[in-house]
Amino acid sequence: MTDNLIFAVPSKGRLMEQAAEALGNAGLKLRKTNSNRGYRGEIEGLEGVEVAFVSASEIAHYLKSGHVHLGITGEDLIREHIIVADERVELLLPLGFGRADVVVAVPACWIDIRKMAHLQAMAAVFRRTHERRLRVATKYTNLTRRFFQAKGVTDYRIVESLGATEGTPASGAADLIVDITTTGATLKANGLKVLDDGLILRSEAHLIASRRARWSQTAIAARDRILAALRG
Repeated sequence: MTDNLIFAVPSKGRLMEQAAEALGNAGLKLRKTNSNRGYRGEIEGLEGVEVAFVSASEIAHYLKSGHVHLGITGEDLIREHIIVADERVELLLPLGFGRADVVVAVPACWIDIRKMAHLQAMAAVFRRTHERRLRVATKYTNLTRRFFQAKGVTDYRIVESLGATEGTPASGAADLIVDITTTGATLKANGLKVLDDGLILRSEAHLIASRRARWSQTAIAARDRILAALRG
């Protein structure tokens, strides 16, 4: 087993570009070791580090299991995929990009539904009237369950969303949603509003360390150099 630090960074999309830019600005230039299509790399000039290019959601799983030492991914994915996250990982540093809010949004035409308590009161009436529970479309099933339980909302069922979650109420596939938003413009365009107390999490990308990984002295030294560089 290698003593090197395994550093997972996003493999695609805007998060990959922003992570590479943030690291580059800190003097930590990423380089793929095989080809531009490869999934392994290094940080130029920094020994003892192996870079793994994987999806943002996979990074959360690898940090949880200890298969990687460090990773860059969104806090929303960490809180969703790791039930007791603070026992498995340590959020070392917010990175200032990938910002998004995880929110509860309902149809704007639900004029009297402004808070989670209103939603719970409505759920019982809704079930009697429609003979079914409220349907909540989301990719964030664990965050939704924990938040709804904390707010005392119990009479609902989750519809797992695989596509554009914000469109599910208009299509009839769900009654409300839990999703991420940055400006709220997409929600508004789809006739939705965020509940007054419907903010579940303010998320952004973090540098995150696994508490389950095997930390050699080489890995610890590399972590400290990466963290110091990003802190500036």
